[in-house]
Amino acid sequence: MQKFSNQPDRLDYLVEKMKEDSVRYKVLNAGNSFTEKRRTLRSLMNIRMPGYISADILALQDEFLQEETKEKGIVTLEQIPTIKDLYGSKHRIGDRISIWQGDITRLAVDAIVNAANSQMLGCFVPCHGCIDNAIHSAAGMQLREECAEIMNKQGHGEPTGKAKITGGYNLPCKHVIHTVGPIIRGPLTQYDCQMLRSCYDSCLTLAEEHHLESIAFCCISTGEYHFPNDKAAAIAVEAVGDFLEHSVLKRVIINVFKDEDLKLYERILSDGLEK
Repeated sequence: MQKFSNQPDRLDYLVEKMKEDSVRYKVLNAGNSFTEKRRTLRSLMNIRMPGYISADILALQDEFLQEETKEKGIVTLEQIPTIKDLYGSKHRIGDRISIWQGDITRLAVDAIVNAANSQMLGCFVPCHGCIDNAIHSAAGMQLREECAEIMNKQGHGEPTGKAKITGGYNLPCKHVIHTVGPIIRGPLTQYDCQMLRSCYDSCLTLAEEHHLESIAFCCISTGEYHFPNDKAAAIAVEAVGDFLEHSVLKRVIINVFKDEDLKLYERILSDGLEK
């Protein structure tokens, strides 16, 4: 395997190898700056279908992504206070649930939750802003390979409300739990709410079955899937609260990106009310 002592050299080599691996982009102009080349590498990784790639390339990819993760800053469970710690909340799960705003790919927990689509292979749109793209891009190409193996064995798309667990690869978390949330195309229905609730139940059940102690949820089905943020937050807290009453899971983190979602969860969880 080629040895490089710095990120720019690793990036240059990876971009050239990923161009060689591509059918359509062998002569792609990757740009001149580090930022341009990094975007090119992510794009080539995003569009790559599952399939063989040499162990040497994967090993260098791992070095690059792990160094990038360190530069972003890894956040441990001990650095994230509970709702009870923050607000003195008397909420029934206040001592076992946290809200954390930021990049979910920085969290060193047992599992993070990915809002996937039914194909379950990650987002193929280059540098798309969805969490599915962010997680696969930070985890590395091995994540798509494992997802493809799971889906090939299953033989059909992943149903809404269900979940699958994989390794975390170059992420600081140990596992990724992938779930398919409901897509809202008209007025919100009771069935939509049941399916979102099922996403949380499925993920929590998988975490417990694999003897995990901590899990971080993204805001499933909000954003591009158009589930109303306030209703989604209420369903999430109710589902997590009901599950934790009979579970040995030690910590659930609600990961938010938007200020709107942060305020919603703070209002629900810091009101000091018992169910």
